[in-house]
Parts: sequence; C-alpha cells; structure tokens
Amino acid sequence: MRTLSRGSKIVLASHNAGKLREFSTLLAESGITVISAAELNLPEPEETEETFTGNAAIKALAAARASGLPALADDSGFCVAALDNRPGVYSARWGGPTKDMQIAMNRVHREMGDSADHRAFFVAALCLAWPDGETRTVQGECHGTVIWPPRGNHGHGYDPMFVPEGGSRTFAEMTEAEKNAISHRGRALEQFLKNFIA
Repeated sequence: MRTLSRGSKIVLASHNAGKLREFSTLLAESGITVISAAELNLPEPEETEETFTGNAAIKALAAARASGLPALADDSGFCVAALDNRPGVYSARWGGPTKDMQIAMNRVHREMGDSADHRAFFVAALCLAWPDGETRTVQGECHGTVIWPPRGNHGHGYDPMFVPEGGSRTFAEMTEAEKNAISHRGRALEQFLKNFIA
C-alpha cells in the first residue's frame, strides 16, 4: 500500500482556516508540511456524494490533480439521532450560503423541538489522494449529546453544542489538544498516521 514519507509536502483540500490550523498541528510531529487549497487558489469542487468518504475523495482527487502533489481531504459532519442523523453530509450547508454556523446550530435546535433524544455524533472521513488517482480512506467517530444553549469560544462548526460521552464540557470549551485527543478528526488522523505514513 502506498504511503507518505516523513518530510512530505501535501495539500489540504480545504479553504477552512480552522481545519488548516488543526491539521498542521496534528501532522507537525510526523514532519508533514501542509499547504492549503486556498494558498494555491484551487477551486472547491462540488460535493455530490451521499457519504463522507465519497465527498472526501472528490475533494482530495481534485486538489491532487490540480496541484501535482498528494492531497488530503476531510469530509466531516454532525449527525443528530432525533433528526435521523441529519445534517450529516449537509452539515456546512445548514449554515446557508455563508456557512454561518450560528444559523446551522439554531436550525438543529429548532428541528429537534422538544425531543428527549439528545444523542449525536461527529464523523470525519479522511482521504489521501495522489495525482495519478490512487486514494486511501479512513473514518473516525465521536459520540455524545447535543446541548442548548451553545457554550464555548474554541473550535469551529457545531463544537459549541456538542458534549462528548463521559464529559461535561463542549468541544468549544476544550483546548485544541484536549479536543484532538478524543475528537472524530483526531481518531481518523490516528489511523491515518498509523497506516499512511512510512
């Protein structure tokens, strides 16, 4: 199976500054240098798949082919049991055209209504693609509960309304290191580091 060697340079197929910061921190110890699709002015492809792994592959392949470098894409989302695991792959789109996560969190809260089922989980699928079209994918999950009102100023996305299992603080109330140790993305990245880096 194809792997990356220490010291490799990869493109993160994302224009999200929060994700770039998170991945740069998580990959620094492996000697992997991360540059963002935004820095290279790469267009964002349309995410047309129904699964996290499918959308991650679309993004990773587009960035790898456009840049000539290996590319890593993450497709992640928030799945709420009371909403039949929505917003799921549409998590960012629930924020409207501007991807305003306050709008998205308000919508989750509104659509949950007075449901007694507060179970929720985050999913992160990571796809590593090479310019020749080869891909490798891993997926991580973190389960917990939805809370309202949102709490905390760290993290991004739906972090302020999610408390992981066994905890009392939201992802947005944790330091980056605390969140990375248990998060869906942290778990996916653990598999990535173990399986994809020589």
